[in-house]
Amino acid sequence: MSYTYVIRRIAAVIPILIGVSLLVFLMIHIIPGDPVYLLLGDFATDEAVAAMRGRLGLDRPLHVQYLDFISGAVRGDLGRSVITNRHISAEIRNRFPVTLRIAAVAVCLEVLIGIPLGIFAAVRHRTGWDTLAMIAALLGVSTPSFWLALILMLIFSVNLGWFPISGYIGWRSLVLPSLTLGLLFAGKIARMTRSSCLEVMRQDYVRTARAKGLAEQVVIFKHVLKNALIPVITLIGMDFGALLGGAIITETVFAVPGVAQLAINGINRRDFPMVQGVVLLVAVVFVVANLVVDLAYAFLDPRVRYE
Repeated sequence: MSYTYVIRRIAAVIPILIGVSLLVFLMIHIIPGDPVYLLLGDFATDEAVAAMRGRLGLDRPLHVQYLDFISGAVRGDLGRSVITNRHISAEIRNRFPVTLRIAAVAVCLEVLIGIPLGIFAAVRHRTGWDTLAMIAALLGVSTPSFWLALILMLIFSVNLGWFPISGYIGWRSLVLPSLTLGLLFAGKIARMTRSSCLEVMRQDYVRTARAKGLAEQVVIFKHVLKNALIPVITLIGMDFGALLGGAIITETVFAVPGVAQLAINGINRRDFPMVQGVVLLVAVVFVVANLVVDLAYAFLDPRVRYE
């Protein structure tokens, strides 16, 4: 992979990050109503309103507020919570590793389950095994996360007692949330892998490889899978960002103290700076995950870097 391609992709991400930061910053200004009155109530005194505006920095021009916000974010300073007066960066730093572990394990599970299931279905195309594999994938795609979380909790926590029901007491508390998300997202990976493999298997170079007498395993794993993985990797990168931002229901069901719970608490308590900080973090991680996917394209397909 050439350094020019890497530098070009990183440079393309910078305007996206600026746009994301601008949207997150404007979030507090475009919500209906005055955020100060939402925090203090309709019967707040003028002195209290003025003090809260000064505390939130809302009494300054909009462009000055944005420059302060983005400069603080670059330094890792996202301000203070209006409820607890604690540094938002410190709050996120304490919670983010838990959410990151859940997302990382869930992605590993979806890859370990989804890709082999998709290959299995593609190799046995139009057979009963193909139908069963796609039914399993369809169940994974369509099952509500809260329902699967409750079922896993009932089986492995209540009946078997293998894992804690809720809270965070170590790695055992992360197994069921990760398994819930991994099983749900594995269905999408399986369907994408199957369709991508079937498309590649119709190509002339695959027929040529088989005509040369290569073993079917060599044809599948050396010629088919590598070329079929590009759309799958795209989906995995999107899933990782979605897992970081969309694990709200799962973290709530299992009462895991992650970033999603921090965002929910901020919304319920109208702690707008906290919500801004969490949304900005998730958005940045999502953009970075897609950057990694772009770089992975060049590794899998040399034609990408030359374009």
